[in-house]
Amino acid sequence: MALWREAPNLDALNAMQKNTIGEMLDIRFEAFDEQSLTASMVIDHRTHQPYGLLHGGASVVLAETVGSSASYLVIDTSKYFCVGLEINANHLRGLRSGRVTAVAHPVHIGRTTHVWDIRLTSDEGKASCISRLTVAVVPHGEQPPAR
Repeated sequence: MALWREAPNLDALNAMQKNTIGEMLDIRFEAFDEQSLTASMVIDHRTHQPYGLLHGGASVVLAETVGSSASYLVIDTSKYFCVGLEINANHLRGLRSGRVTAVAHPVHIGRTTHVWDIRLTSDEGKASCISRLTVAVVPHGEQPPAR
């Protein structure tokens, strides 16, 4: 695989969601190709805002989960770890039910930072959110940048 250190193991990525916000929101890794990683999240009472729409913060959780996991799959985890440094999101369409799918594509894979473009879509394939995530790549033994 051109981008990944080794082919992503979807079962292992899904197992990593245990006892995290990813498990609570039913985030599931579903697919990958040479340049992207895909995950989805449930749209129900767990991810709604008070008006019954998908909460923008839940969309950001999905975006950061898939983007930071993609960074994890690129780095040498015996030497480095990665943490989210900055994320933004433009919410384009409200969703009420089903699953929302996020696909992360690399914009920049550098030595100390990665930047990911993450597109979220409805079950019908309609765009609901566009996000950009910057991830810091930190050597083991160093503190991550202050948030």
